[in-house]
Amino acid sequence: MGITRLMLEHGPNRDALPITVHVGGAHMAGKRWKGVPWDMALRALTEGVQVCGHCQPDAALRYLD
Repeated sequence: MGITRLMLEHGPNRDALPITVHVGGAHMAGKRWKGVPWDMALRALTEGVQVCGHCQPDAALRYLD
């Protein structure tokens, strides 16, 4: 697919659900993120996790609804 890294940003609680999907290295990602495989990021998008408007991981994943 050409994407080597995607990130899920989590909320402030330790067990918080993901709140935003980013492309790896995005400057808008907060401090609480972890790298994930593209299929996990795509699943998060389908489950309604917010998309970063700056790095546009939905376009990178070709997920356009």
